[in-house]
Amino acid sequence: MPFWQQLPFWQQQLIGIAAVALWLVLLAIAASAVRRHWNGQREWSRKLVHIGTGAVVPLAWLCSIDRRIAIPAAGLITLLAALNHRMRVIPAIEDVGRHSYGTIAYGASITGLLLLYWPAQPAAVAAGVLVMALGDGLAGLLGPLVPSASWSIWGQRKSVVGTGAMAGGSLAMLLLVRQLASAGGHPHPSLAGLLTITAIAVLLEQVAVAGFDNFSVPVVSGWLWHSLSSAGH
Repeated sequence: MPFWQQLPFWQQQLIGIAAVALWLVLLAIAASAVRRHWNGQREWSRKLVHIGTGAVVPLAWLCSIDRRIAIPAAGLITLLAALNHRMRVIPAIEDVGRHSYGTIAYGASITGLLLLYWPAQPAAVAAGVLVMALGDGLAGLLGPLVPSASWSIWGQRKSVVGTGAMAGGSLAMLLLVRQLASAGGHPHPSLAGLLTITAIAVLLEQVAVAGFDNFSVPVVSGWLWHSLSSAGH
């Protein structure tokens, strides 16, 4: 058992809050640095934040952050994201030259998953968030960089490479969460269930109008994890 889990409750919570806050600060600093050095690739800093934010849930799971802290904190971060969307206090997160509510939707999805499943089923929250973090993040990075056949859905460009990255990243994260859930004695889906979640996440990511897939993909993936878990445990 980690040493912090042997500490009194509020000391555990303070350690967890400090770990998450430090990670978010480092992530914001890194995103700003990427934006300064590669100003012509503004999507890179945004995707760095997108991918890096996914680590917050495993951190909160590891530190056993209480529901009474996790949900208000996620709601506050979503509110700050909405303010930043309007005011551009941290341009590295929002300034990508296109209209998108993705950052707000991402925060709202994390808040929603916490409301539904935290802390009884942390794996469902982690599964939903990490599918979006790495799967969609890799799709957004690799799709434009690597030439491949592409198509357009409601004005949004999709490609073979981007879609493949979404599928591969999503499945990799689901397999990781399955290992963590198994080690912690939490229910988890079978391999067939993971493939089902991956396929549906990929389909939802295709409909990425104004960034609202940042809400639909994590919430549906987390719900599917919860729904399919009994068969795989």
